[in-house]
Amino acid sequence: MSLGRGKATAFGRRLVFGRGFKVRKAMASDVRQALRAIHARTIRRRAAWLAVWWFAAAGFAAAAPPTRPNVVIILCDDLGYADIGPFGATAYRTPNLDRMAAEGRKFTDFHSATAVCSASRVALLTGCYPERVGVLGALRPRSRHGLSAEELTLAELCRQHGYATGIVGKWHLGDFKRFLPLQHGFDEYYGLPYSNDMWPRGHRGEELPPDSPRRKQYPPLRMFEGNQVVDEEVTAEEQTELTRQYTRRAVDFIDRHHEQPFFLYVAHSMVHVPLFVSKEFEGKSGAGLFGDAVAEIDWSVGEILAALARHGVDDNTIVVFTSDNGPWLNFGDHAGSAGPLREGKGTMFEGGYRVPCIMRMPGLIPAGSVCDEFCVTFDLLPTIARALDAPLPAERKIDGRDIWPLVLGESGAVSPHEVFYCYYDGALHAVRDRRWKLHLPHPYRTLGSRAAGRGGYPVDYKQARIEMELFDLKNDVGETKNVASEHPEVTARLVAAAGAARAELGDVLTGRQGAGVREPGRMPQQRQR
Repeated sequence: MSLGRGKATAFGRRLVFGRGFKVRKAMASDVRQALRAIHARTIRRRAAWLAVWWFAAAGFAAAAPPTRPNVVIILCDDLGYADIGPFGATAYRTPNLDRMAAEGRKFTDFHSATAVCSASRVALLTGCYPERVGVLGALRPRSRHGLSAEELTLAELCRQHGYATGIVGKWHLGDFKRFLPLQHGFDEYYGLPYSNDMWPRGHRGEELPPDSPRRKQYPPLRMFEGNQVVDEEVTAEEQTELTRQYTRRAVDFIDRHHEQPFFLYVAHSMVHVPLFVSKEFEGKSGAGLFGDAVAEIDWSVGEILAALARHGVDDNTIVVFTSDNGPWLNFGDHAGSAGPLREGKGTMFEGGYRVPCIMRMPGLIPAGSVCDEFCVTFDLLPTIARALDAPLPAERKIDGRDIWPLVLGESGAVSPHEVFYCYYDGALHAVRDRRWKLHLPHPYRTLGSRAAGRGGYPVDYKQARIEMELFDLKNDVGETKNVASEHPEVTARLVAAAGAARAELGDVLTGRQGAGVREPGRMPQQRQR
């Protein structure tokens, strides 16, 4: 319906004051000015989008993000660097991810903030090191601390700017009500509150004896919708439908919200063990259960991209595909691959936290392109904030940086990170920049020459130790040759950076307390009887 100026003014009077209310001239003028301001803002936004589109279509490297794009983040669990076709997987096919890379941009030096579940997820949503916001490791069921209400999440940022917000899948930032997604910016939530192996069953979902430690350690696995438990005990059979159920929910969210800006966070439970796939994908990849699980995730990506195209919003939606950390190597044929990288999940060698990443937005992100610059999942919050023209809170430090120039392929763009602190569970393991990585003395777990597990059952890691060693990641991504003696000035610079990290964020290895650490959310203390 089109409103002329007079009708619009009358509509404004009725909207603000109600029928029959006598409006003074000054107040009517205010309404007209407000309507003109809204119209002007709409024109400016459309003009900004058209300008960005024209520059991108013409092949220019425009650094401006689009205006209010939809955002879809697809996060896999324990997917290794080399576990999808665009990053070297050959044992099975990932056609939808191959297409996403062909139509978008592949990031070869993209990292999770750390190498374990809860900590990596809190970094993605808050834009901060996990040590800064006090959520480390993998939270257990009924953990009495979790995501703080004082932290600004990506979902809250989006909702403050008129976005519909939804999460489908694994949360893992606390399962008491105060920690759940609806209290942290999400309008909708459907999924598991933590990892799918945190249940009173064996590694493959088998029944355990009554005196088994796992039966005492873990309650039944629950499924949430909003703040309510909708399935008190998720079974092994129900886990076979997790990926398909998450996908149906994600597509439904897009179907219902495509006419307004939206942020959708799809956090798959796979390929975390125990692995499960639906009957439609079981045995179809030719690469065992792990290949089947990756193939089903690839199918899920295709369904989400198809939903965006069906509603005509794929060219105004940035889709990010990545993983929370590297592969859980001691599970062997039920784990993924870090490819040329050293070690895996649970370590801060590159195989533990360098993850596959693809970003796609047709017409804006250059198709078939590659970014080799260093980026981190916690960069997504400030990057998306720029697209929303949303200021970040000055009173709470954010560690992420705006990487739009890298996303858009701007000529000459480099990583905004001068240095990155490689923390694991409060311990500073290493410090790196765009090229160099200095490992500090620390213990770590490794398979070494030991054969990995099979059939879903792990073998034990052995403990090893690394002393201070410097690696040239541009020429030795596998971290095999210590070059500290050849580059003493680089070593000294990164040692100084480690000192700054300890002062700001602490370090359990050296007993340092960080001045910039904030408290996590906590449950009230229980009264002593």
